[in-house]
Amino acid sequence: MILSIKNAILTTVIPGTDVPGTDVPGTDVPGTDVAGTDVPGTDVPGTDVPGTDVPGTDVPGTDVPGTDVPGTDVAARIARQTMARRGADYTVEVRRLLDAALEVMASNGTRARARVADIVTTAGLSNETFYRHFKSKDALVGALLEDGAERLRRYLAHQMDKESTAAGQVRRWVGGVLSQADEEIAVTTLAVLWNAASTDRGLASGRHFASAPLATLLYDPFTTLGAGTPELAADLAAHAVLGKLSDHLWQGTRPTAREVTAIVDFCLAAVGDEHAV
Repeated sequence: MILSIKNAILTTVIPGTDVPGTDVPGTDVPGTDVAGTDVPGTDVPGTDVPGTDVPGTDVPGTDVPGTDVPGTDVAARIARQTMARRGADYTVEVRRLLDAALEVMASNGTRARARVADIVTTAGLSNETFYRHFKSKDALVGALLEDGAERLRRYLAHQMDKESTAAGQVRRWVGGVLSQADEEIAVTTLAVLWNAASTDRGLASGRHFASAPLATLLYDPFTTLGAGTPELAADLAAHAVLGKLSDHLWQGTRPTAREVTAIVDFCLAAVGDEHAV
């Protein structure tokens, strides 16, 4: 009797569920096949892993091609979150190092070059943190020059936006550049330039570190004023005015109002608009 029941169970096969190569002889159970459960068009070519399909569980339209990387979806998400947090932390660290370097350099003036040890102490960070972002002190100085140029560019752009005429914008630009010779600003600027003198981005490079980004601010007003080659005119004006600023910084002097006016007139005359208002 037991043998008869066993034989009956072993002969209940479900049509359509046979996976080639998976049959165990004598285990097919008749009548247990669920026909019509395959949904056409839901297979993504190349994604079938033999032996992992569970018949009838494919829901059409839910597969996103290329996203089935077993075990990496959660890991990738957590890694992205960590990198995002780390990126924000790193930005804060770099800003603290830049600000600390400015503070140390301004304090030392041209008497002594800033040391990495002094900078990290002032920033409240470690040597390890410093070298995570900068390969050397020279690299930090280069970043300071770039940061200073961008800050000055934003300041000048803001001043120029206050003017409705091209000539007025040029006056604002010249006045803003030469205002960097004012005592408080000059101390920090000169200290950075002095520290940069030993790097390949220092004074020996022959061009003021802010010349290129600041010249771009003059392109539009010089074009409006009729300059035949506004880019070249802007480059020459920037080189000349920043050169004059460097003279004042190293000599410890400040430009007079008459000098500023003369430099503005020179720039306007260079583009054929000497009497512009």
